[in-house]
Amino acid sequence: MLFDFHGTLAQVEDPVAWVVAAAVACGAQLDRGRATVLADRLVTAGRAGGPLPHRVPVHLAEVWADRDLYPHAHRAAYVGLAATVNTDIEGLADALYERLLGAPGWLPYADTAESLKALRAAGVPVAVVSNVGFDIRPHFEQWGLAELVDEFVLSYEVGRCKPDPAIFLRACGALRVDPERALMVGDTPADAGAVRAGLTALLVPAADPGKVNGLGAAVALTRP
Repeated sequence: MLFDFHGTLAQVEDPVAWVVAAAVACGAQLDRGRATVLADRLVTAGRAGGPLPHRVPVHLAEVWADRDLYPHAHRAAYVGLAATVNTDIEGLADALYERLLGAPGWLPYADTAESLKALRAAGVPVAVVSNVGFDIRPHFEQWGLAELVDEFVLSYEVGRCKPDPAIFLRACGALRVDPERALMVGDTPADAGAVRAGLTALLVPAADPGKVNGLGAAVALTRP
């Protein structure tokens, strides 16, 4: 079974908590009112793991296009987008990005561990397939979930991004599973691109951080 990362197995932390934590890393304290205003502006500008920005400035267009293929482009794109918001806190754009690189900046869904454990008990191999510009393996290690994932197929490492069929085929090959016998579980049309590679796709709408995300439905499909 193949799983998307963001919006399927885990979700980025609450935007206000994200801004407050990054500000603290810069030596600044924000009251909730100001943090909320900044969070709204920063999410609108573009947050890794968040909704797509309404507008990408011309000077960031190239790194934005390459963000999930190269770590330097991913950093430059999201730090650059955050820097378009005037915060008056020196270093905040970089601190916001650093927050997203670590496990504390994300929350696995409430049913992620249970679902992965059920698949392991059933002998179902699991791959995480993600469009991402940084390594998410340390996140799973800190959550105690790394041993439940057999393969990580990350766009910046394989040079392919969903919905390109090649990334799904790469994951199936790593698991030694025929595409016709594999299920891709995700939350976006890019994940549904797995169908073009011969897989079955199940899309589950992303839930709020820390909530149940309906992963039990995917586990149920593996039962006789």
